[in-house]
Amino acid sequence: MEKYCLIGHPLGHSLSPEIHARLFALSGKKASYELCDIPPEELSSRFSELSQYSGFNITIPHKVNIIPYCDELSEGAARYRSVNTVKNGDKKIGCNTDCVGFTKSIDALGASLSSKVLIIGCGGVGRMMATETALSGGDLTIAALSSDLPLAEKAKSEILEKKPDAKIKIAVIGEGGLSCNDLGGEKFDLLVNASPVGMFPKTDNMPCKAEVLDCTEYVFDAVYNPRETLLAKTAREKGKKAMTGMAMLVLQAAAAHEIWDGSVYKKEDIDGIIREMENLI
Repeated sequence: MEKYCLIGHPLGHSLSPEIHARLFALSGKKASYELCDIPPEELSSRFSELSQYSGFNITIPHKVNIIPYCDELSEGAARYRSVNTVKNGDKKIGCNTDCVGFTKSIDALGASLSSKVLIIGCGGVGRMMATETALSGGDLTIAALSSDLPLAEKAKSEILEKKPDAKIKIAVIGEGGLSCNDLGGEKFDLLVNASPVGMFPKTDNMPCKAEVLDCTEYVFDAVYNPRETLLAKTAREKGKKAMTGMAMLVLQAAAAHEIWDGSVYKKEDIDGIIREMENLI
């Protein structure tokens, strides 16, 4: 029986074993999936242990530090200098399925990245989302705290290096949260929350003021715990179509299986796993 795992530190509770167990069951493959907690200072000495697995996933803090141990990188992994999936074999191939999970989530939401897009946050996930938006031809605004402006400017520069004609600007989040005034009264087709605001246990927070939701049609919140964030709930109450991050989590896992063994899944089966995982929260 083939073995797979997730490496990271600290791992704590993770839905990954449940998600991957369901995906293996759907593909009819007998395989195990376990958690492997590896502190950053032990990655080098324990990397050889990972050869026992047919493949493995990577989460914080190893997504960048794992790169020197890969023999090859996929296009996405090279683009973002971040690896979350490795396929073992004659060569260790590092891949990034986070970007696939994101773009497929936006498709499932019914929105488009080639539209006017507002992304709140510019950390690692936010930069990936911003880059995917720009490469898709979107008209992008990144909203960042004043303390994060250097990160936002760096993200903008990196995007322009990849796509010199990209439409991108930066908005500064004011006191008390992002407001319409901070955005100059602009309207957007899609709002993406790439920040941790609203995540358990601080579930009574939103990354923007409610008024901002009147200026967009679709909302994607990368936070998946709680099942319904305050941002998504408020957006739906205003008649907007909203989705939280569980879809992205499941879709990036399904993309890993495609890399590992070529598995392909039906939309209704993936939707079923998303609902099951949401019910576990």
